[in-house]
Amino acid sequence: MKRKLPIILVASSAIMLAASTIGSTKATLTYMSDNYLAQIDIKSIGVTLTENGNDVSWRDYKHKDDDWSEATGVLLGDMLENAGDEKLILDKKYDERLAVKNSGSIDEYVRVTVQHYWADKETGDKLSKLDPSKIQIDFTNDGWTEDKSAKTTERNVFYYNSILKKGQTSPDFADKISIAGDIATIVDQTSQTDDNGLTTITTTYEYDGALFVLEATVDAVQTHNAKDAIKSAWGVDVNISDDGALSLE
Repeated sequence: MKRKLPIILVASSAIMLAASTIGSTKATLTYMSDNYLAQIDIKSIGVTLTENGNDVSWRDYKHKDDDWSEATGVLLGDMLENAGDEKLILDKKYDERLAVKNSGSIDEYVRVTVQHYWADKETGDKLSKLDPSKIQIDFTNDGWTEDKSAKTTERNVFYYNSILKKGQTSPDFADKISIAGDIATIVDQTSQTDDNGLTTITTTYEYDGALFVLEATVDAVQTHNAKDAIKSAWGVDVNISDDGALSLE
């Protein structure tokens, strides 16, 4: 007679996710060539990233004073509060309107790099085994061109198609963010059999307690000799039409 061994099933608690408090937004690079700097004394180049209409991060350079004014902020900090939710609701689209403002005194071209990934809630370390595509960002394509050659599973790079005039704010390059509901069904199972033949199967939610991280970096380049300036600053080849429109080669 074959002996039937009992199996113990152990499941983790219900999945809990937190909006990132470590995801940041930065204005990291503003670029004017040396020969252009020599021609101007009172001009400045600057760029600001806005989230839902509010300034989050900026970096402004005043050539006359040789001084940088900069601040780095945090994205998603008020996402749940603004939506009236105590906890994150899977599949719900939350407002995350991101745009770029020219906070300098000269016209410029701008580029945005968006990173999204999962991180350990305790250490902040990236969890490479978790799927970044479960963090779903709605990009608008309104006046922005994506550099497909720079795209990865966790990175998107966009160029504003036109000159961003001083004081002007671009159209939103993103407007919503959501977390795919099927992460609540993604589990990992392990089994262990003791000396008495008792098998314990432990089921854990792979995304339980993970942080989702959204980072955006924006940088700006002068319009003077723009093609060469962009190549020097960003390492990409672009076409600039007579009306100032930018396209990738």
